[in-house]
Amino acid sequence: MRKLIVAAMISLDGVMQAPGSPEEDGSGGFAHGGWVWPYSDEHEEAMGGVFKRPFELVLGRRTYDIFAGYWPYVPQGAPHRDIADLFNGAAKHVATHHPDTLAWRNSRALGADIAAAMRALKRDDGPDLLTQGSSDLVHQLLATDLVDELRLLVYPLLLGRGKRLFDERAQASAFRLEESRASTTGVLVTRYVREGELRSGGR
Repeated sequence: MRKLIVAAMISLDGVMQAPGSPEEDGSGGFAHGGWVWPYSDEHEEAMGGVFKRPFELVLGRRTYDIFAGYWPYVPQGAPHRDIADLFNGAAKHVATHHPDTLAWRNSRALGADIAAAMRALKRDDGPDLLTQGSSDLVHQLLATDLVDELRLLVYPLLLGRGKRLFDERAQASAFRLEESRASTTGVLVTRYVREGELRSGGR
């Protein structure tokens, strides 16, 4: 059974919206796009650690459209061309109401029942399943207890508003911290593995 891994860049207050550029996603009046770049250093390689093993992408429609408009057009020799090659070659499973518009190579729609589709994908043989961005989709995956691992880059800033990684629908569950380190610019690079049911108690 393969794993579903949620990989995300988040602020201290859990915002994950538009980390890469101001044009990425300004919905809801979000005005802080591109907030990762002042902290860029070797943590980029650490995020690249999720790409060192074979993977298939799991994407929401907005993230899919952003990626499809960028990664296929990264020229040879450009920064991140290695990531472009991986993304372009990977299978892409997309939450969308318009499956006929998935033009990026190796793209397929998850269908109407996303939870059932993801359970079936996890049962299949193949590489791990990896989300990028896609906050609405990630909320659904957390609500249905489908996430096996969290790879979080936590940036030392507060954004105050914007789309967040976690919402009130997330199912109560326990994760175990497997890896943690800080970059030279203060980005906390973490890996959490699903451990089981939430345990609580008192004196």
